[in-house]
Amino acid sequence: MKREIEFASHPANLSLVRDFVRQFLKPLDFTEAEKDLLILGLDEACTNVIRYAYHHQSDQLITLLCEQRRDRVVFHLRDYGTQCDPGQLQGRPLDLVQPGGLGIHLIRRAFDSVDYNLKKRGTELVLCKEFSRRPST
Repeated sequence: MKREIEFASHPANLSLVRDFVRQFLKPLDFTEAEKDLLILGLDEACTNVIRYAYHHQSDQLITLLCEQRRDRVVFHLRDYGTQCDPGQLQGRPLDLVQPGGLGIHLIRRAFDSVDYNLKKRGTELVLCKEFSRRPST
């Protein structure tokens, strides 16, 4: 199963993206807490695109492809904005108490793998989450 949404980089569109992802995840074998964390992680990733790749320009294209595979889900978040150096992406130290800087930690906690693919123009962020292996009852 694949679902795709294209949207402008306006922060008001983030609620539409969250709803879209929630509907995609609805039939899948994740706990509600896992689904909430995935949605939060994707919301944070989209916010980072708006903030850093598009510098708060509200009319730029973002594409999110959600894909169910046999043992995982894969999300492809594509922008055409300013690229970053993935090696320089670090959240602030967790013991430093101040606002902001936790988005990267949140994204890495939500997903099993986080890959930044630099394109000729922009970036594709690939986020994977394996289905949980819970004992059958």
